[in-house]
Amino acid sequence: MLNIVLFGPPGAGKGTQSAKIKEKYNLVHLSTGDLLRSEIAAGTELGLKAKVLIDSGKLVPDEVVIGMIDHKLKENQDAEGFIFDGFPRTVKQAQALDELLQNNNTQISGMIALEVNEEELTQRILKRGETSGRTDDQDEALIRKRVQEYEEKTAPVAKHYKGQSKFTSVQGIGEIEEIFQSLSNAIDALK
Repeated sequence: MLNIVLFGPPGAGKGTQSAKIKEKYNLVHLSTGDLLRSEIAAGTELGLKAKVLIDSGKLVPDEVVIGMIDHKLKENQDAEGFIFDGFPRTVKQAQALDELLQNNNTQISGMIALEVNEEELTQRILKRGETSGRTDDQDEALIRKRVQEYEEKTAPVAKHYKGQSKFTSVQGIGEIEEIFQSLSNAIDALK
């Protein structure tokens, strides 16, 4: 089973590249952002709680996210593998994911990080905000807070996977197809 953590700050291109990876490698795309947005759109209790946190630039509690991931793993037991997009965001989540996968007789094959600088990220997200309708994509101060939160809380996750020799870095600035080719080369090296 091929299980990839696609890593990078908000606006790095994880969603765009995940769709291409999913198609090429026949993997199930697990985006915690998409899962949370669907809960918000449905107006569930979880969705309402998540919306308050997301709108203030904060992360949703681990137990909620872990539960959603566990549910999706169980729904897709015959999958060839998974792309984890936007998860794990903390070392605690990475450890919980490792344990969750081990309990399902699999493991992370590798983490691939899209590297993009803060100014590029800010401009990408503001541009996305023009069409996404997401309020958190339209406020530059909130965007910068999200990137700072990523740097403080999420970037240490890379060390977790470096310690397991499962980390690869890919330049996330350039043409979409060029970035995808670099990602494909990194994924092919994991097989």
